[in-house]
Amino acid sequence: MTQSMFPPPSDFPEYNPEDPSGVGVYTKRPDLQGDRPPGLIDLRRYMFQMGMSGIQTFLGSPMALTPADLRAAEVDVAIIGAGLDFSYGMRGSAYGPKMVRNGEIYMPPGYGTPNQHTRVDPITDLVIADYGDAPVNNMSLYASIEPIRELVREVAEAGTMPFIVGGDHSLMYPDLAALADVYGKGKIGVIHFDAHYDATDAGLGLNLTHGTPVRRLIEEGHVSGHNFIQVGTRGWAPNDKDLGWMRDHGFRYHNMPQVDKFGWDWVMERAIEEASDGTDYLYISMDMDTFDPAFAPGTGTPEPNGLTPREMFPILRRLAAEKNVIGVELVELNPFADPTYTTALVANRVIREVMTGIAMRKRGITEPYYFATEAIDGGQGQDWPPRSV
Repeated sequence: MTQSMFPPPSDFPEYNPEDPSGVGVYTKRPDLQGDRPPGLIDLRRYMFQMGMSGIQTFLGSPMALTPADLRAAEVDVAIIGAGLDFSYGMRGSAYGPKMVRNGEIYMPPGYGTPNQHTRVDPITDLVIADYGDAPVNNMSLYASIEPIRELVREVAEAGTMPFIVGGDHSLMYPDLAALADVYGKGKIGVIHFDAHYDATDAGLGLNLTHGTPVRRLIEEGHVSGHNFIQVGTRGWAPNDKDLGWMRDHGFRYHNMPQVDKFGWDWVMERAIEEASDGTDYLYISMDMDTFDPAFAPGTGTPEPNGLTPREMFPILRRLAAEKNVIGVELVELNPFADPTYTTALVANRVIREVMTGIAMRKRGITEPYYFATEAIDGGQGQDWPPRSV
């Protein structure tokens, strides 16, 4: 294994939780629990509020502030904001979590309706909590990595699935490293949706950027290259040298040339089949630039010829329903690159589709290509459409 240039967390020269000038960034308030009984905190004053009203949380969910809250409420999924965007590329994804929280434009926050494909409603079937935001030192990426890792780890240790909303893709390093801390190195498979392969060795002389986390994770042994599956890559990378590195480490990838040659259904089936090959757990990393910029322009590194929501949503649902997903991240959402609410709407739906799959699995619905009868019978019974179709 190649020795990484990236220092282990304990050696971060810029991370010092005892430093009085920055201690407030990392230190949790001592009164988070206090005499308050553990459990979720509902911030709604009224039973029904539209998207422009109230204090916005992810999916309108109640807040949890401590691991005790997560355990007491038996939370299935805790959504964490991580406003980190120091990597090269267009700045602004630090505000991605706020954009997603405010992404419910026409529906009331937390309004439960069944997914139209499955008739499963994740809002009512799952216990979902907003776990607030990860600590980010806005002077340094390196000083932010270990505190983010600690927060993600504490959620996983509470028996709750962390869902991280970023922020740029350098977050993959602390997010996945935290889960490897809990579930074991080399035991987690990854499905990585991205326009870029994010496994360069360095960017502008730095060994952790939004283009390098995959290499850092592989070289430090947190995940195995054989269990790293990439979907949707296109653009001008990887180059021949990087492609050789990927092959040497057993990567499997399904780029847009494969989609063009063999079709999306073939790619989707291959990716799902490979997702749990040799591992017990699965992590989903969703970069918003996987989508064609026609559908999600609000990202820092857009690439034409991307996937559509119609293509992406079924595979996200299926992965979460059919595989043992232990963590998810949604990154590279840049509100300043989108003058409309389109990207936030798609991102919000990404979260709902993944949550639908998790709720399906909780119900025991794990069959491939599951569609509820009511979703496809046209209101005319199971013999519709005609058998000749």
